[in-house]
Amino acid sequence: MRKWHIWIGMIGVLFILTACNDLPIETDMSEKIADFSFTTQDNETLSLEDLHGEWWIADFIFTNCETVCLPMTHNMAQLQKELEKNDLSIEFVSFSVDPDFDTPEILKEYGEQYEANFDTWSFLTGYDVKTVKELSIKSFRALLKEPEYGSDQVTHDIRFFLVSPEGEVVKGYDGTKSENIDKVIEDLKKLQDNDLL
Repeated sequence: MRKWHIWIGMIGVLFILTACNDLPIETDMSEKIADFSFTTQDNETLSLEDLHGEWWIADFIFTNCETVCLPMTHNMAQLQKELEKNDLSIEFVSFSVDPDFDTPEILKEYGEQYEANFDTWSFLTGYDVKTVKELSIKSFRALLKEPEYGSDQVTHDIRFFLVSPEGEVVKGYDGTKSENIDKVIEDLKKLQDNDLL
């Protein structure tokens, strides 16, 4: 009798999990983002509440990065341009993982180097390392490790994260690979075709 109850319970859980994902795209994440309110490259405030009701893509970068941030930010800039060409409107948010160095002014200059459109792309700072590490790990399930002694290179996740209008991370894409730009666009078009974007 007990096994029968367990079986019914498992079916119920499976049904709930299936019902939660009625998106027309394949998803590989389901994480609620903790509330935040940080400073943009324009010395303005951007909060999770400001993004409510919008689809957005997030990543973690820093301006002194010597490796993965270079292709990541290049690909994010290309993605922004391609989405504009396809009349797909979403927000972009890049969280600095080196907030002590990355002031709003430095982030602004960094974004300008990649021809970022700041109307839809915010580079965030104005917090301490502990805060962004907690956000990265707990809300995005994304590794963030402070530099080794004598280094200024932060270890962080390389994914672009697709976030729903309800503030839930639903999918991650390898941000270092340019071919994933097309995958993001394809997913966003599916959302648009289903009147979700």
